[in-house]
Amino acid sequence: MEAETSLIDTAFWITSLSILALLTLSAFFSGSETALTAASRGKLKAAQDKGSTGASVALDITEDSERLIGSVLLGNNLVNILATSLATALFTRLFGESGVALATLVMTLLVLIFAEVLPKTYAITNPETAAARVAGPISLVVKLFAPVVAAVRLLVRGVLRVFGVQIDPDSHILAVREEIAGALQLGHSEGVVEKEDRDRILGALDLAERTVEEIMLHRSGIEMINADDAPQAILEQCLQSSHTRLPVFRDDPENIIGVIHAKDLLRAMYALIDEAETTAGALHGFKVTDVAMTPYFVPDTTSLDDQMRQFLRRRTHFALVVDEYGSLEGLITLEDILEEIVGEITDEFDPDETQATRRAEDGDYLIEGAMTIRDFNRATDWTLPDDEANTVAGLVIHEAQMIPVVGQVFSFHNFRFQVLERENNRITLLKVRPLISRPTSES
Repeated sequence: MEAETSLIDTAFWITSLSILALLTLSAFFSGSETALTAASRGKLKAAQDKGSTGASVALDITEDSERLIGSVLLGNNLVNILATSLATALFTRLFGESGVALATLVMTLLVLIFAEVLPKTYAITNPETAAARVAGPISLVVKLFAPVVAAVRLLVRGVLRVFGVQIDPDSHILAVREEIAGALQLGHSEGVVEKEDRDRILGALDLAERTVEEIMLHRSGIEMINADDAPQAILEQCLQSSHTRLPVFRDDPENIIGVIHAKDLLRAMYALIDEAETTAGALHGFKVTDVAMTPYFVPDTTSLDDQMRQFLRRRTHFALVVDEYGSLEGLITLEDILEEIVGEITDEFDPDETQATRRAEDGDYLIEGAMTIRDFNRATDWTLPDDEANTVAGLVIHEAQMIPVVGQVFSFHNFRFQVLERENNRITLLKVRPLISRPTSES
């Protein structure tokens, strides 16, 4: 009895309380690591805007995730090792040599349950709230361990460099777009995000990655005005056209000398007619070039994001696209770029055309060859690649390495393509279906 009393003395209670305190610190470090790494920076920023000081500190310390994790792991390992050492000494004193094994078992259970699983579970359940609460103390830990962490960082990067691994400090910035896209796709698959909402946001995110060449109207489909035509013929063409702006060429369609706006043309002709007795006499000698605007040319490699900014800055909605040799490739408007975000935009003056995508009786898709692969993927939730071609017809020609004839069938990328119609060298209508049955989103 006296021996037992000598073992459970003041040193025993001090050591036990020290182990308990160290386990508490371990739980704090473990929960803080999970909270700060799992917390959404977007939600933290929103909380900061509402005046949360903790969220503001959390945003600051998570800017350098490598330094944060290094500091937290250093503190966590330090208290875990110290707690285990004290427990080993205590159990060895109480139980002799068998105390080492017993201390290992007890500390493993205590650390696992109370210093790892429990705090991490709470942190992952309420990451933003937990991150805001622990940000202040953790920021002090980061400053305290900064010299040691800096040395460890240099050592780690040196070792990784030996194995050919390079560390990019801005990698988290570059991954923001992928994180948003992944969250939208996951939300859509779970039924939280509507397909239209997902497509709009992804369309806006993709503007910087896509070029005007991908969505421009090809030169073969551009309606133009011949500057040498009679004024009455030009007037009639403008009145019958569904477009407000029309390029003006002379001698050769490649030779664009201006862009006419229907309002400018009608205003100028009305002024002449108002002063003359007859329409024919008033329009005699009228030159369309006198009211045409200077054409605005852009290279085909311009990103959609840059082009939209240029449209807004120049206060114009119409540009002609040229290749590296200066040859006309097509035209692009501000509406074309906006349609990449919100989908097809039509008004009462647009021709009532057949839908570019429709379902056949057998369930296959009937699509126009000129339809872009991106639009087709958005309409069907399929994943046809658009690296080598912009249109579905272009993809078929690229994969077939030939211009197919009507009736030919091709299978690639797990899809079946059948050519239904062709005009000259252009594929105008295709039937497409997946070789492996997959559900399509109707939401």
